[in-house]
Amino acid sequence: MTNRAYVIAGSEATGGAGIQADLKAFQELGVYGMGTITCVVSFDPKNDWAHRFVPMAPGVIADQIEAATSCHDLDVVKIGMLGTPDTIDVVEQGLRAKEWRHVVLDPVLICKGQEPGAALDTDKALTAQILPLATVITPNHFEARTLAGMESIDTVDDLVEAARRIHELGPDHVIAKGGTELPGPDAVDVHFDGENVTVLSAPKIGEERVSGAGCTFAAAITAELAKGADVGSAAEAAKAMVREGITERLATHAPFSSVVPIAP
Repeated sequence: MTNRAYVIAGSEATGGAGIQADLKAFQELGVYGMGTITCVVSFDPKNDWAHRFVPMAPGVIADQIEAATSCHDLDVVKIGMLGTPDTIDVVEQGLRAKEWRHVVLDPVLICKGQEPGAALDTDKALTAQILPLATVITPNHFEARTLAGMESIDTVDDLVEAARRIHELGPDHVIAKGGTELPGPDAVDVHFDGENVTVLSAPKIGEERVSGAGCTFAAAITAELAKGADVGSAAEAAKAMVREGITERLATHAPFSSVVPIAP
């Protein structure tokens, strides 16, 4: 039997993030992937690589969800960038239409190609409509601070407190990522399952953020869950994959490198 995983996320044309990175991670981990595109983000090389953001029509998103879920028996899905309240509405409807063993939410709270007001409306809709459906959520440092309502996250204890607060919003598992933003020599993530805290720590590989690290992390968790792993084991495998991907990162003409998803 071939394990299958599904992703609902944005397209990022350079290949370093978004649904392109997700499907590469699935394939690398031996999982057959399929995806629904919610929006198109294309960096503008003529404007300091700023984001250009184009949402897909809600009906087109609904059609993609219908096709994927009708064609395959799916019970594990990753949710990436959604981008607008209208998109969130249609994705919520699609998720509620069937039973899921796991919904992995990578909560993209800012779209740099949107006006601030529109981005805030999207953040509120995501928190109210999609977050309660998640069994696993993987916020980065900024997202964890925002969702937890904390002014700062400066220590591992702060990151644990953020994970506890986010857990109260509904997800069964919170994997809060310290990344390069958390001070210290190690890249620290914490996993809180409602009772136990597990700290995942490894030395940082430089201090620069690498495009696609968050996408790949959540996608790797999704793939491992599709294969039958528990959330803790999936998180460990995902962290190992991202570390390998950052080590082997791909230099580009843009002012950032891209993760290369490689199975650990």
